[in-house]
Amino acid sequence: MAKDKYTAVWVSYSSISDFLKCPRAYYLKNVYRSPDTGHKIKIISPPLSLGQIVHEVIEGLSVLPVENRFDESLVEELGQIWPKVSGKQGGFTDFETEAVYKKRGQEMLRRLMNNPGPLKNKAVKIKMSLPYYWLSEKDNIILCGKIDWLEYLAESDGVHIIDFKTGKREEDKNSLQLSIYYLLATFCQNHPVKKVSFWYLENSESPVEKPLPNLKKSTEIILEIAKKIKLARQLSVFKCPNKNGCYACLPFEQVLKNEANFIGVSGNNEDIYILEKLKEVEEQSVIL
Repeated sequence: MAKDKYTAVWVSYSSISDFLKCPRAYYLKNVYRSPDTGHKIKIISPPLSLGQIVHEVIEGLSVLPVENRFDESLVEELGQIWPKVSGKQGGFTDFETEAVYKKRGQEMLRRLMNNPGPLKNKAVKIKMSLPYYWLSEKDNIILCGKIDWLEYLAESDGVHIIDFKTGKREEDKNSLQLSIYYLLATFCQNHPVKKVSFWYLENSESPVEKPLPNLKKSTEIILEIAKKIKLARQLSVFKCPNKNGCYACLPFEQVLKNEANFIGVSGNNEDIYILEKLKEVEEQSVIL
């Protein structure tokens, strides 16, 4: 089959995670479009808004010369762009909650300024606006995604993948995130990947290094999941593993039932909603 990125199935860490949690949630988030607007659904929440703004501030550093990265206060930068997520457009239903989340963001960035570590070194920028490569030409599947930070390691001419975390919980030990970023960095730029790390900005002053993924094994695991996603799309079969719905798909089901508040349309033409109250879901375990 000739390569055609317009007919290919595109997968990313986010969409793969959605599918593994609940195929129905994957469908409602990544495939479904409103019959009224033709737009996808996006549910905004305080944690999501916090992560978005903090990542935006940090991303701005990577394009600056090393010697100028911390000339301006990151806390002040957060204050300047916070209006993007202020109020209901950021999922905040009251001033007190918004103030708590804004303070958390300020503290994260203040900690980062006091302990910049690898952010004081040169960084590698992948030229593509959305890095991607053909995970399988035969299966017409593309892997894509944005990597938070690629530190340049001069002694080895390599790179160090760093993913910034703004949540309070550590990433699951079976997470595929660093494996996916490892593949993207391997095939989307020319420097070998020498290190991979998570940086928990809520409580850590430095990145937490993780074992370097195995290229062959990572490719096999991710391609297997991607094929399942492709098959589900071909058959239009996206079932929740819980007959009553789960924590991943129920928020979207509430949107479909008009039980959510419409906020507006994003720059990516997504219909944005907030949920003032999420229906309770039976506790269940999810293997990722």
